Amino acid sequence: MKIAPYAIFGMMTSVAANTGLSALQSMGLYIVTAFSGYASFILFYCFLIFIFKKISPLAFLKKIINPILLAFSTSSSAATMPITLKAAEEELKLSKSTANFLIPLGTTINMAGTAIWQTTAVMFLSQVYHIDLGFGEIAFVVATSIGSAIGSPGVPGVGMGILAVVLGRIGIPIEGISLILGVDRIVDMGCTVVNVVGDLTAATLFDQQV
Repeated sequence: MKIAPYAIFGMMTSVAANTGLSALQSMGLYIVTAFSGYASFILFYCFLIFIFKKISPLAFLKKIINPILLAFSTSSSAATMPITLKAAEEELKLSKSTANFLIPLGTTINMAGTAIWQTTAVMFLSQVYHIDLGFGEIAFVVATSIGSAIGSPGVPGVGMGILAVVLGRIGIPIEGISLILGVDRIVDMGCTVVNVVGDLTAATLFDQQV
């Protein structure tokens, strides 16, 4: 673990030497794209809350700000779960049975943020290596990202192994992951926020007390 930062830097240098500095410059766009996807999902969740529960999106986000901040700082929906449960019961006034059933279930199978991240990462690396993906390959990437997200543990960096398999399957050099590793922590923080907000949204929609 102590030499991991140096190893990642060396891998990034090697990839940049082979693909050009434009690959590193485009990483900023990759981050913006990923967070745009995250924001779109959160807005969609707020829209559902407003339509079906008549709760203001700002009021909803204000009530769950603590789990959002903890998810962003820890990049772990599992570590955030106690605070998520507390916010569900005390701030959103959900029934204890609903919160205790749906929040842990969502922490296990609701990984929408992970699916967004993996799809964005594959598309980014395909452009770095100038590999054109056909419709079938894109469909495979999306389906694999969604499928692998279900059941992935809510811990930081869990999707790297799955990403490596997907890259190898569609012919993208696996060493390109080194570019993703350089900003993985930043992207993973937003990814976890989407997952946690999704858990709370589902619990709110299914609860009969709200």
